[in-house]
Amino acid sequence: MTFTTRFAPSPTGPLHLGHAYSALLAFDLARAQGGRFLLRIEDIDKGRARTEWEAQIFDDLRWLGLDWPEPVMRQSERLDQYRAALEPLWQQGLLFACSCSRRDVRAAASAPQEGGDPVTGPDGIVYPGTCRDRDVRTGSSALPAGCALRLNMARAVARAAPLTFVEEGGETSRTDTVDPESAVRGIGDVVLARPDMGTSYHLSVVLDDAAQGVTHVVRGADLFEATGIHVILQRLLGLQTPIYHHHRLIRDDTGKRLAKRDDARALAKYRAEGASPNDIRRMVGLPPGQ
Repeated sequence: MTFTTRFAPSPTGPLHLGHAYSALLAFDLARAQGGRFLLRIEDIDKGRARTEWEAQIFDDLRWLGLDWPEPVMRQSERLDQYRAALEPLWQQGLLFACSCSRRDVRAAASAPQEGGDPVTGPDGIVYPGTCRDRDVRTGSSALPAGCALRLNMARAVARAAPLTFVEEGGETSRTDTVDPESAVRGIGDVVLARPDMGTSYHLSVVLDDAAQGVTHVVRGADLFEATGIHVILQRLLGLQTPIYHHHRLIRDDTGKRLAKRDDARALAKYRAEGASPNDIRRMVGLPPGQ
């Protein structure tokens, strides 16, 4: 199988130095192995995605010296594939419909009878199970509409074992194990389809990586905890688990990791001030480009 990496930004704001580091690292790793580097546009959030930001992503990456096969994959064009993947999970009783808002989840998890502070996981406050045992199918086997679909994590981990993945970093690699009990208590019943999207980041990224033949997922260390979710979904859906490389985060002078709202670190700003692609590489601690 061809060594394949990808960079998968959302067109919801400008690329900053952290994005540049992740994209350049994935590109350099693929090039060093004679492999492929792919670009994917994660635009399922139609409320925030903008065509002008997508155009800027292409412009910034080409300026950095990156290239990729065309056409690029766009998540907005794959909604049918995401729904098709939900069908068997629903039929197997691994999903349940949920009508809780974020406020409902926060209130239920913070209720006095729960005791202590709410448990937080990769998606924020761990879902307290409000809708888990409700019978919302009303005799129909079809996927319900107008509500979120959550993964019943306890059932999922019981069916998905063994839950292992390879984490690479530099010259070393290790095999990590997703602990089933920790997944239930520390991750919980994550949303796999939102009513306004028909999918979620977790479901889409797993299906997209498999569809594109991604062998090595290069992404920030802030997504390491989400890897457990992705491995579980890969097992349930019969997909290969890629090798993961969770890299260090690029931070500002105060130690805070960069976000899209940090326009002062936007690549477009550095470009306008006369920086070169190798200046960007130097700023993020990568060797000059060839």
